[in-house]
Amino acid sequence: MPELSGNNPEKRRAPPDASLSDIASRQHGVVTVAQLRVAGFDDEAIGYRSRAGRLHRLHRGVYAVGYRRVTRNGWYLAAVLALGPDATLSHWSAAALWGLVDHRDGAVDVTVARNVRSRRGLRVHSVRHLPPGDRTRTLGIAVTTVPRTLLDLTDVANDRVLRRAVNEAFVRRRADEAAVHARLGRAAGRRNASRLADLLSPGPARTRSELEDRFLDLVRAHGLPRPQVNVPLENLPEPVEVDFLFPDRALVVETDGARFHDNPVARARDARRQAMLEAAGYRVVRVTWRQLTERRAETARRLRHAL
Repeated sequence: MPELSGNNPEKRRAPPDASLSDIASRQHGVVTVAQLRVAGFDDEAIGYRSRAGRLHRLHRGVYAVGYRRVTRNGWYLAAVLALGPDATLSHWSAAALWGLVDHRDGAVDVTVARNVRSRRGLRVHSVRHLPPGDRTRTLGIAVTTVPRTLLDLTDVANDRVLRRAVNEAFVRRRADEAAVHARLGRAAGRRNASRLADLLSPGPARTRSELEDRFLDLVRAHGLPRPQVNVPLENLPEPVEVDFLFPDRALVVETDGARFHDNPVARARDARRQAMLEAAGYRVVRVTWRQLTERRAETARRLRHAL
């Protein structure tokens, strides 16, 4: 390895690249200039490795090691590192990291408690203060807690996406209702906090898919009775869990998504389930994605007639 000069008049050898890889292996493939300097790399050594393609600049002061194509979590960590020790992954990016939404926007959301402008690849949310209780770490990345993330989503997500995120938070046991209510209790001044409060007031429906969410949207939009969601029925030859149940009408609604229902095995299973339900005295209505997105009025009339 070539010798590099430093402040010491004596020449010294640069640290081996193995130490650089060791740092990156703990940080999703990214390092900061400050970390490199602590490890013994001076500006000349950093510049040489950058020119040689061993370091790839992601943001000012943050590099990918070896390859520019880092993972999603690598980009998240790089964004947080680029904005300093008080920076915290938030909003869409935090929701994606927690598994609450499927977010593919290239920009990374970061909250900082100071006035900082957004820049290429970074969507900065400046706040006066981010309480320590709203900040945690997962996978080595500073990120807003799940209750704070849901609160932040009220400023950027539509009702359907927000409801899905809340549902995922509870289903994945990332947070419980008590924690979210507690965070709402400290949300004075947040103009959209009522959206989250309204969503929780009747108790969140534990849906399992966007298709089920869209069915509930249809029910609400057309003033239909609220069904029970994902209900196990045990008074059958074998246990069955139905998507929606209107118990006082003995009406079952099954939402048929192509991913889980459009194959021979699934169709045979669905037919057997329907026969079992009908033999037990239930009426069964099946609705598809297309019926819930392109034929909403017709589907609502069909449901109203069944009810």
